[in-house]
Order: sequence, then structure tokens, then C-alpha cells
Amino acid sequence: MFYTISIIGFVVTFLGIGICCMVFPCCRKCQWSPLAILRRAVRILTMLPLERKLSPVGALRKLVYLLALLCFLILAITGFYPVLVLREPIYGYWLILHATFAPVFAICLASLAVMWAGNCCFNKGDWLWLQRVLGRESVNKADVKKSCPEQSRGNELLRKICFWLIMLLALPAILSIVLSMFPLFGTHGQEFLLQLHRYSALLLALSVIVHTYLTIRTQMEQ
Repeated sequence: MFYTISIIGFVVTFLGIGICCMVFPCCRKCQWSPLAILRRAVRILTMLPLERKLSPVGALRKLVYLLALLCFLILAITGFYPVLVLREPIYGYWLILHATFAPVFAICLASLAVMWAGNCCFNKGDWLWLQRVLGRESVNKADVKKSCPEQSRGNELLRKICFWLIMLLALPAILSIVLSMFPLFGTHGQEFLLQLHRYSALLLALSVIVHTYLTIRTQMEQ
């Protein structure tokens, strides 16, 4: 069951991102020469070098974010590749790598929760944009135009939602595997904790993928 749900989840997520890129291209005015494509590819892959205008706190925030992405990539490969591709449980070097980078990822998430919480709070502009999308006629059009001047408002709102989903889903993913290390539960309890860790990690991975896509999209629109 987990195998099927995971495959469907990843396929739907990447398919949705692909459709979004085609329906709402973020580079309508971009040049498509080989040199321009190479420049955008380097910018996306580096995402990244630290801008000179960044404050020390901003530089630290970006470094922690990049470290969290690196840890997530390793955890996703070591966690899903054996199960979905090799069709076998995690053991050996896969398990060692997974267990090594998991605490680092947890510390990075805790740090990002502190450093990004203020920027990811929902505000009036998000609510007005959502009301406009839902077709609420009672919304003042002047306020909507002032607070939501661009389509990027929707991307920013989705990024905030994904951010809080990541923080929320990280709790059961982390606590379930930590609690399973103590002799507090019987066989059924251990099985429940394993399933809780699997599905919460799957939802966490999908949320991180969408959040990363929206972050890259925001970088390309600048």
C-alpha cells in the first residue's frame, strides 16, 4: 500500500509542477538562446551564492536553508530509493546515511522555523488574494489591487502554506522514529510508529518538493 501511494504521490506532484510550468510560465519575456538558458540553469542550481547585500542573519538563513535542502535530498534518496526502486527495507549503508543526516535535518528545520516564522506569517494581502480567487464580490477591488498587484502573491501564499505544512509534518516524522527507539510500545505500537513515520515523511517530502519549486520560480521571476 505504501509503495502504491508513494508512486502516485510523486507522479501527481511532478506532473502538477510540469502542468503549472506550461500553463503559467514564469519567463514569458526570457530569452531562449543557449547562453540565456545556461545562465538561468546556473542561477537555479546555485540559487544561491550569497548576495553581497545580505546581512549576516540573511546569509546564515540562506546557508541553513541550503544545508536543509542537502539533508533532505540525502534523506529522500536513502529513504525512498530502497523501498520504491529496490523494493526492500532500508538497511546497511542506506540506513547509516539516513540516520546520520536525519538529526542535522531536524536541527535545520528547527532553525528555519525560528528564522523564517516572521516572514511566513499570513497577512491581510494573502486573505484578500484568496478571496479574489474564490470570487468573493464583497472584497474591495481597490484593496485587492493594492495588496495583490501580481500573480506572485499566489506563489507567495502557497510557499507560506508549504512552509507551515513542512514544520507540522516534521513533528510526527521525527517523533515517531525517536519514540520507536525506546521500549515503550509493543509490536503493534512499533508497527504503527513505522507507518506513521513513513506516511508523514512522504507528505513532508512532497511539501518540500513543492516549496522548492515555488522558491526557484520566485528566483526566476526576479
